[in-house]
Formats: sequence, structure tokens, C-alpha cells
Amino acid sequence: MTDKIAGIDVHKRVLMVVVGTPSTLTEESFGMRRFGTTSSELRHLVTWLQQCGVRDVVMESTAQYWKPVWLNLEPHFRLFLAQAWSNRAPRGKKADFKDAKRLVRRHCAGELTLSFVPDSEQRAMRSLTRRRAQLTRDRVRILNQVESLLEETRIKLSSVVSDLFGGSGVRILKALAEGLSDPVKLAALADSRVQRTPEELADALTGTVSPIQQRILKQHLAMLDLIDEQMQELLTEIGASMSEHAEAIKRLCAIPGIRVLAAQQILAEAGPRASNFDSAPQFTSWVGVCPGQNESAGENHSSRCAKGNIYLRRVLCQVAQAAVRTKNSHWESVFRRLVPRLGYTKAIWAVARRIAVVIWKVLHDGVDYIEQGALSTPGALKRRVQRLKKELRSLGYSDDLKPLSCVAARQ
Repeated sequence: MTDKIAGIDVHKRVLMVVVGTPSTLTEESFGMRRFGTTSSELRHLVTWLQQCGVRDVVMESTAQYWKPVWLNLEPHFRLFLAQAWSNRAPRGKKADFKDAKRLVRRHCAGELTLSFVPDSEQRAMRSLTRRRAQLTRDRVRILNQVESLLEETRIKLSSVVSDLFGGSGVRILKALAEGLSDPVKLAALADSRVQRTPEELADALTGTVSPIQQRILKQHLAMLDLIDEQMQELLTEIGASMSEHAEAIKRLCAIPGIRVLAAQQILAEAGPRASNFDSAPQFTSWVGVCPGQNESAGENHSSRCAKGNIYLRRVLCQVAQAAVRTKNSHWESVFRRLVPRLGYTKAIWAVARRIAVVIWKVLHDGVDYIEQGALSTPGALKRRVQRLKKELRSLGYSDDLKPLSCVAARQ
């Protein structure tokens, strides 16, 4: 029996399903049926597709509604997730079952743009690292709100301490939230290492905090404590879930600009071996750091990058900015060569693309990164190894790193 292909037009409450064979895709050859999206309906869908002899299933990536359908069909069929824009209908000719039929036809013709859906292990790692990124954004947002609140009270604490949420800053903020308003007593809470006199501290802490502002500040501090607690739980969970891939994380950490947290995010998004990407250009295009192409009449009218994977793009941009600040590194020399011609932003983006190529090579081929820049001082190499070992130990990994001088010696 010839294997059949199913196309599913996904909606929140209903699924429009058609089944056809690759050899006969006329309007009359399709079998059509409508299903709901509840668990019982999805079980009926699996049974019906199996009875029809379906092997491949292609569906649209409609918001988040495709996920329960995917999870129910994953153990039984070979699945393909098409980006909705690649199955767009001509104006005035859109209908649910026609959309599903068009999915099957374009899939057979290779005209659909398919999305990368990782396996269950990688999906779990992604959920953890993306939740951590979300908590980080929430924490920064609350920090900015506390800063704005202090400006409203005319308290200039951030002007006299290096870190508003360091030891001294947190003690003073908690005292303000509890109702302490005496500038001299508040200044006495600062650490002795603060590079300000008691008079300067008291002057900066002179302001008026209303009862409403006290309650708001107290709520902000409570939310920060909760976020910090959840972040610590996530760090432990992420370390446990990626313990099998500790070697890949260590190889990534050898690249200048990449620390343990960034390596975990890269691993969760790209996969431990980046096995779904056959080449470095394919990987950089998926990430969204490869220059685009909009050619007409032999001229490229735009080189704007595709949106790509927004989580990995953000991490690569941060990694690139850290890498170009690493003294005597290859990336510093590349950046200095590019910045006069491209400007800062484009030069950083070019470095990010090259780092993405190196990341693919390290993960896909399982090789070690070898620094091609000038040798750094022994003290700097030792400090970098110590920092990485400390981070690895805090996140539950072994710290048997080789000194960077040994790696450089193999050049």
C-alpha cells in the first residue's frame, strides 16, 4: 500500500485534516475530516490516520496551538511543521480544507519552509533556559522601576554607591521600605568600603518617602527576592539536565566571550551536537546572523538578516561584544579590522556570525577551540581558567579544565 500524507490546518478549537497520496493529489483524491483539539479527539485523529495508512503529517505552526497536536502525533508519524507564511493562499481563495490540501501539495513539491522542532530532551532544556532568560528580563525591569521610584523620592542612592543592589544598597533599600527616613542612620548602614564620606551619603539619602512609595518599594524588593530564589532553582535544574553534555559546555567555554550560562543557552537552542544543521552557513542562516538577499535585476536591494532564533541571536550578540573586549584574542583583531569600514554595530554583527560558525564546528564535529590570536599573559590565562572552574563547580559540573596555555601550545 502506498504511504499517504496528511495535511492539518490547525486552529485553537478545531483541526481540518486531509489525506492524500503523493501520486494523485487531485481535489477528488483527498479524504477530509474535521476533528476537535481535546485529548479524546486527538486520539481519534491518531486512529483515523493510522487506518488511512498515513506515514507523514505536515501542519502549520499556528501560534502555540500546534504543540498539543504535535505531541500526540509524534510517537506514531513522521512530522513536519511548516511556517504559515509559506502556505499563504491567493487573495480571496482561503478556506480551511483548501489550506490543508495546499499544505500537502506544497510539501510534496518541496515549496514549504519547515521549522526545526527539537526532540523532547532538547525541548525540556529550552524550557528551562528560556524561563531563566525571562526571569532575567523581569529582574532588570524591576531594578529599573526601583531606580525610578528613588528618583521620585529625591533619594540619589545610585549616585553614591557603585551597585544599587549590592550589600550596602540592599540594606539601605530595606530600611527605607520599613519606614526609616533619618539620612544619618541610613548612611550608617553603608559598608566601610564605600568611597564616600558619611556626610555625602547622608546628603544623597535626604528625601521624602511617602507611605505609598514605601509599600511599592517593599513589593519590589519582595519580587526581587522571589526572582532570585527561582533563578537559583533554575540554575540547579539546568545544571542537572545538561550534566550529560558537560564536555560540550566546556568546549564552548574555551571560546572568548562565552561563559557557562551562555554555553547552556547555546546548547539548549542548537542541540548538543547541532546535528540538525549540515553546514555552518545553514546554522548561521537559522540563527539569523547571516546577511539576507533581496536580489532583483542583478542587484541586491537589501542584506537585512532574517529574524531567526531570537534567543540565540541575543546570546550571540552579547558573546560577540564580550569577545572583542578580550585582550590579544583573534576576535579583538577581527573587530579592529572591521570597525573602521562597517561601524560598531555592523562589525559586532559580523563577529557574531563568525562566532556562530565556530560554535557549529565545535558542536557538530566535537573539536576544541584553538585561539589564533596573540598569546596572553600567563596571569590572564590563569585567572580565566579559575573563573570558569568556579562557575562550573557552582552549576554542578566537574572543573577538570586544561589550562589555556596548553591549548595554545598545540597551534
